[in-house]
Amino acid sequence: MEEFTYAKAGVDIKKEEDVVSAILNVVEFEEEKVEVEGKKFVLCTDGVGSKVIVANEMKKWDTIGIDCIAMNANDCLVLGAKPLAFVDYLAMEKMDVEKAKEIAKGLKKGADEAGIKIIGGETATLPEIIKGFDLAGTCLGIVEKEFKEMREGDVIIGLRSSGLHSNGYTLARKVFKNHGYSFHDEIEEIGVIGYELLKPTKIYVKEILELWKNVEVKGIAHITGGGLKKLYRIRKNVCFYLDDIFEPQPIFKIIQKLGNVSNEEMYRTFNMGMGMAVVVEKREADEALQILNKYTEAKIVGKIKEGKGVEVAKLGLKIM
Repeated sequence: MEEFTYAKAGVDIKKEEDVVSAILNVVEFEEEKVEVEGKKFVLCTDGVGSKVIVANEMKKWDTIGIDCIAMNANDCLVLGAKPLAFVDYLAMEKMDVEKAKEIAKGLKKGADEAGIKIIGGETATLPEIIKGFDLAGTCLGIVEKEFKEMREGDVIIGLRSSGLHSNGYTLARKVFKNHGYSFHDEIEEIGVIGYELLKPTKIYVKEILELWKNVEVKGIAHITGGGLKKLYRIRKNVCFYLDDIFEPQPIFKIIQKLGNVSNEEMYRTFNMGMGMAVVVEKREADEALQILNKYTEAKIVGKIKEGKGVEVAKLGLKIM
C-alpha cells in the first residue's frame, strides 16, 4: 500500500514555512512582543482549520469555539504571556443564527476555561469564498515570563493532549474518506469517528500560569502544526532528546495504519499525544510535575542535550 503523507493530502508544511519566511522578509518582522509604557504585550492569531468540515458534517458546532480559543491562548503561553482578551472572526457561506449560537457556546466555554474575556468580533457573509464557515480569532496577552537560556541536562516535561486537537485534519479526513469511512461510522477503539475528531483542543492556561509562578520555566512549546518540530522553535542551538514519549491515543494509531503513514510523517504532522511541552531545570522537575498533574497528565519525556533538532530515541527519528 502506498504511503500517505500530509503533502499528498494537500498540505505541504515545507511550502507553508517558505510562505511564512517570504512574508517575514517583506514586513521585516523582528520582535514577537510590543512594549507599551514598560509593559510587554503579544498578539496571537489562529483558526481551527479544516476541523470545521467535520463539525458541519456532524452538525455539531458547540465545541469548535473551544478549539479557536485554545489555539490562540496556548500560543500566548509560548511567548511567556498571560492571555487577557480575545476577538473572533466568523465567516459564513450564508448567515445561520442557530449555528452561530452553537459556535458562540464553545467560544464562551473556552474563554471561561482560559480565564479571558471576549471583547469583540466580526462576522462576514462570503458565499463565493466560504463553503460552510470558517472561524478564527486573535488573543491579546501580557508578558509575565522571560525565559532563561537552556542548558544540557534540563528536563523536558510533556503535557498530555486530548487527541488530535486542531492540526493535521486534512490528512486525517482524507485517510478515512479514502478507505470508505463516513464521519458517522463507528470504529471499536474510538467510537463514532466524527465525535472523536471533534474532541476539543486542551487549554493549558491554568496549569502553565501556576507553574511559572513557582518554577523557573525555560521554554514552552505548543505542539500544533508541524508536530514535534514545534520543540525546535523554542531554541535552535540545542537537541531536544525524547526518550519516554507518550503513547499516542488510538485515533493516531488508526490514522497511521489506514493511511500507511510513516512514523516520521506522523510526528511531523500530529501532536501524537503531547499537546504542550515545558523545559525546566532537573532539580525543579518534581515540583513542576506536582503542579501540572493537578490539571492534566504530565511526565518527563526527555532532556536537553548538545546538538540540534529533535530526537525521538525509541523510534530512531531525527526531526529538524
